[in-house]
Formats: sequence, structure tokens, C-alpha cells
Amino acid sequence: MSRIQNASRAAARPSPARLLAVGKRHPAQAIAALAAAGQRAFGENYVQEAAGKIEALSGLGLEWHLIGHLQSNKAKQAAELFDWVQTVDRMKLVDALATHRPAARGALHVLVQVNIDDESSKHGCPPSEVPALVAAIRAAPSLRLRGLMAIPAPHADPGRRRDAFARMRRLFDTVAGQDPMIDTLSMGMSDDLELAISEGATMVRVGSSLFGARPSG
Repeated sequence: MSRIQNASRAAARPSPARLLAVGKRHPAQAIAALAAAGQRAFGENYVQEAAGKIEALSGLGLEWHLIGHLQSNKAKQAAELFDWVQTVDRMKLVDALATHRPAARGALHVLVQVNIDDESSKHGCPPSEVPALVAAIRAAPSLRLRGLMAIPAPHADPGRRRDAFARMRRLFDTVAGQDPMIDTLSMGMSDDLELAISEGATMVRVGSSLFGARPSG
């Protein structure tokens, strides 16, 4: 996307932020079409919906990210299906994913989801719980901590969004200073990706700008 390229240049990034194409409720054919144009990384919100797409497109060598809330009873299936899980926000998930990750698939890449604006309607851990989750993930051989993820509150005031992104960047810098493998700050979507990139996002999650409006249902 040219928007990502332009925002990354404006932020004087050595390389552009990475695009994660969000295929929620879009069919496997739409994902295949985007893959044919060169997109490799795709995000899905629901484990069951993703399972069919991953199987249908298994020959394309795509990278699959879970970006929706993960229920504990779906952790085994998620550990088997996905390459990345971006929504790890509690110890129970760390234990379940670590236990069920197949050794043949290599380490599962994970991000800690942070509820940076303390919204009661959103999942994610408070910033104060990040150090304990980071330590637990780093201690699990079948998991590989790659960074942090957040969905800040959709404030109409860009200044308030920028503040949330900036707080995430500071938290990320603290965590990344402890481990050279930590390289991913996933934040920003179609309507605010420029702002997120300007404040340090290394990955943005985009759906509607790529696929169009989601099918109903």
C-alpha cells in the first residue's frame, strides 16, 4: 500500500512498516487474489473461520496471524494452525499455547496484547502485567516473543490517539531493550495507520482498504 510506504518515509524509517491483510469474513478466494499480487501475511479474527481458509490455501505458503480474542478452549487449535498469535493477554493462554504447539512447526510467534486505554469493552492486559507475561513467554521454548499489540480507543481527537500510540511505543522500547528478537509493534488500522507509523508501529492491520466492505453475516 502506498499509504504505508509514504507514512514510513515521512517517519524516516529505514524500512516500511509491515502490512498485515485482515481477511475477516472475506472468502478464501479473495485472500488468494491478494496473495497472487504478492501479499504474504494475513490476519484472522476467529479460529474456526481461519481453519477453513488455512486448509484451502495451504499450498500458497502464506503466513497466518490470529488477531482476535482467543478463548482458552480454542488455544490448542490456534497453536496448531497459526504462525503468529497477536492476542496473548493472560498467563492461561501462555501455558496453553506453549503446551499445544506442535514441535514440528517450530516456535509460535506471539505478541502480548495491551489494553493501553483501559477500556472495559476490550481485551488485552494492563501495561503493569506486561513484564510477567513477557517473562513467561520467554521461558517457554515452544513460543517466541516478537513484541506487543494494541487497539487504542477510537478517539475522534487525533491527539488522544497519538498519545495512546506513543505510550505503546515507550512500553515496546522497554520490552525490546531486553531481547533482540523483539521487533514487532502491531498497532494502527485503515483509518489511523499513518498516525500509528509516525509513533513507531512496525506492523499495521488493514482490511477494508484492501478487500472492500466485509460481507454481512
